[in-house]
Amino acid sequence: MASPALTRTETLMEAIRSRIATRALVPGDRLPSVRSFARTMGVSPSTVVEAYDRLEAEGVIRARRGSGFYVTGANLPPMALAEMGPVRERELDPFWVSRQSLDADPAVLTPGCGWLPADWMPNAALRKGLRGLARAEDSLLTSYGGTRGSPTLRRLLQARFADEGIAAGADQIMLAGSGTQAIDLVCRLLLRPGDTVLVDDPCYFNFQALLRAHHVRIVGVPYTPNGPDTAAFEQALTNELPRLYITNSAVHNPTGASLSPQVAHRVLTLASTHGITIVEDDIFADFEPSPSPRLAVLDGLERVIRIGSFSKTLSASARCGYIAARTDWIEELADLQVATCYGGPSTLATELVAGVLAGGSYRKHMEDLRQRLSRARKHAAERLAELEITPWIAPRGGFHLWCSLPEGYDSGDLARRCMADKVMLAPGNVFSPSQTAADFLRFNVTQLGDERVFAAIRKAMGKNEMG
Repeated sequence: MASPALTRTETLMEAIRSRIATRALVPGDRLPSVRSFARTMGVSPSTVVEAYDRLEAEGVIRARRGSGFYVTGANLPPMALAEMGPVRERELDPFWVSRQSLDADPAVLTPGCGWLPADWMPNAALRKGLRGLARAEDSLLTSYGGTRGSPTLRRLLQARFADEGIAAGADQIMLAGSGTQAIDLVCRLLLRPGDTVLVDDPCYFNFQALLRAHHVRIVGVPYTPNGPDTAAFEQALTNELPRLYITNSAVHNPTGASLSPQVAHRVLTLASTHGITIVEDDIFADFEPSPSPRLAVLDGLERVIRIGSFSKTLSASARCGYIAARTDWIEELADLQVATCYGGPSTLATELVAGVLAGGSYRKHMEDLRQRLSRARKHAAERLAELEITPWIAPRGGFHLWCSLPEGYDSGDLARRCMADKVMLAPGNVFSPSQTAADFLRFNVTQLGDERVFAAIRKAMGKNEMG
């Protein structure tokens, strides 16, 4: 039997409950005035008064004489992050993919993961660094980190930025526990529940997961081989009034694309016109054979915040991220880090990273890694072509290939089938806010060495050994 239609008053009550449930309105927030809400909803003021009175009787809101109505927070349920945003099949949910990657049984093959195998990392340099730390002063082994992190590592970052053309002072750089934590701190500083944030479509899936945690609205901008579609970017700025744009400029995740000079200049011009801040996650920068345009370099850290880490190139275990931004923002971000973490990242992790960077082996490691990855990308593309799976572009660097499937195949369905054979894939719609990438998969070329991966995909596609 069909549910009875809601009255106008009930419709208003549901609209307010929905805003509270999604944290667009949080405890202590003032509701719109009776007259303004009536105009917005196209109802009479008396209908709004009745809705507010009934919600007050339920304890959801409270009236303050001469001031208006405010959210109380009574009976507010905990927010399940997986329920934020559009409902997706579990295999297409960012949290599912992250858990399958991070919690994978050793028997599971992970061509959908986002990191390099252990034997591709500079383990000798890391062990040497650990031996050096074992001889360090006791305070290094036992103390909290400073609010901005290791001065040694920050000076090394300052020199690296200067080589790029970013004249960042020491007061414009701080360290964080990871690249993800760095973005989280920026979101805490600049966003409020209900704000709108632009991301690329497709984009790194954990951007979406993190933004859900901040209860903001996510809007995707189509991504091209040269960067975001600038016409769509301009339209989104005009129509959606976003607070932030979060992106990778170099070796974009998942597509592998890099920003062109023309697109970079257009994005910065539009950002300035519309007053939007850009968060540029540069975690894959060192995988490029030569630098492509960077928004932070062109902008000089006025409107762009540079984020990065060394988890992809050095160690995901010795986690350390960094933020480069305006001095006043760094001051506030340092306070936030104290409030949420009580101090900066682990001194052991930051000094280990600093030691490897300063020791000279890192540059050689990256040169060798870029050459090895170039061969791996070429070989992976050849093997995938046997299954009619085609890279979207040939990336300049990195370890991802963003690949289209033959007509008629759905990447979510293939992921489900392959998981039954202990092969974890990363289906396209995990990365797509608009859910328009069902015919794409992201492959990690360093995780394709086991023939069982191709056997599982071939089986999932219904192809025999000869076909």
